[in-house]
Amino acid sequence: MEVEEVRRKAKALDIKTAQMKKADLIREIQRAEGNFDCFGTATEYCDQWDCCYREECLPSPRSKKGK
Repeated sequence: MEVEEVRRKAKALDIKTAQMKKADLIREIQRAEGNFDCFGTATEYCDQWDCCYREECLPSPRSKKGK
């Protein structure tokens, strides 16, 4: 998700977006929506299945050598 799309979503929730990084904006949106403000904090597993930021939040799987 592009930062401008995140900003539009934040503004729709009356969140001030000036000089905020994308990750911080997403956490503010998560709080405003009544969800955990956990974007970017999971290392391998996330139990927030309905989060629209889930795919972007979790680190991509690393390819294993020799496989």
